[in-house]
Amino acid sequence: MSAKPTTARQLGLLSCHDCHLLVEPGSVAASHPHCPRCGSSLHARKPNSLARAWALLLAAAIMYIPANLLPMTVTTSLGFTQPDTIMSGVIYFVHSGSWEIAAVIFIASIFVPIAKLFILVFLLVSVQLRSRWRPKDRTVLYRMTELVGRWSMVDVYVVTILVALVKLGAVASIEAGPAAVYFASVVVLTMFAAESFDPRIIWDVIEEDS
Repeated sequence: MSAKPTTARQLGLLSCHDCHLLVEPGSVAASHPHCPRCGSSLHARKPNSLARAWALLLAAAIMYIPANLLPMTVTTSLGFTQPDTIMSGVIYFVHSGSWEIAAVIFIASIFVPIAKLFILVFLLVSVQLRSRWRPKDRTVLYRMTELVGRWSMVDVYVVTILVALVKLGAVASIEAGPAAVYFASVVVLTMFAAESFDPRIIWDVIEEDS
């Protein structure tokens, strides 16, 4: 049998969250250790990781409701005003034959944010229940969630471009709706929640049980 690999934590080493330098606690101040390379605070694990992630996720879930119910854009054409939510915009592009645009908006603005919420909730619950189920797969799932989260801003970028381009006075104009602020909040909060979660705690229960 191959020997079980020794972890940095078992050797008493601290990993910097920013530059990933391994530091011996004895080489830095014991009261408030800082990375000698980049100056960031050193912790064996991110402090209050689960509590901060839960708080940010709860705030994101609350913001997600008005982000989908309120209009994302308000279009004015020849005196007629039409508000559109994210889903109504997707439906409009589907009916107009622009399936590619509809698919991009649906994936980036509806599927990805809700998938991030569910995945992060799953990871948090699995850690709190001390689950040993597929830690490698859960770590990969977290990395994927952390990577694709920023692409949810596509809808906000589209709204920004439309607002800047369509300025024809009384003929036609597009304004950002109140949902844009809530939607941007959802994206930012889920990004912070993913950043607050420390994926190394997925493996802690396995090391402790072993």
